[in-house]
Amino acid sequence: MPGPTPNVGGDDAPSDDSDDGVRIDMISGARMDGLTGMEKIRLILDGVRDGNIVILEEGLSPDEESKLIEVTMTEISPDDFTGIEIETYPKAETGDQSFLDKLMGRNSTQKLTVIGPANQIETLHKDENLISTLVSRK
Repeated sequence: MPGPTPNVGGDDAPSDDSDDGVRIDMISGARMDGLTGMEKIRLILDGVRDGNIVILEEGLSPDEESKLIEVTMTEISPDDFTGIEIETYPKAETGDQSFLDKLMGRNSTQKLTVIGPANQIETLHKDENLISTLVSRK
């Protein structure tokens, strides 16, 4: 099932792994809408395994987030992949929910999520308006 990694950045330029920077993949909600739960998880984990920080505009559902953690735990190996660090916070719910969601009593799942390699990302501070992280090079 694994195929070529989607070009998240949208450009056709090959990635340059020789630079000293940290790559950040910012994935829009529209891009994630067309994917199944496992496709989302693969997209995220493939990026993180390559040493990238992945930022999701709308986050994952609770089930998808649980599955991401489950799949991550099966792929951890001491020499290759140390796991992920994940931080999420919800957007303001009153303005972001549709009328139907409010009527049906459903909570908005729109939230910003930051995911990165556990050995490179450390959360320094988190509150309802800010996620502050320290990202180190390998």
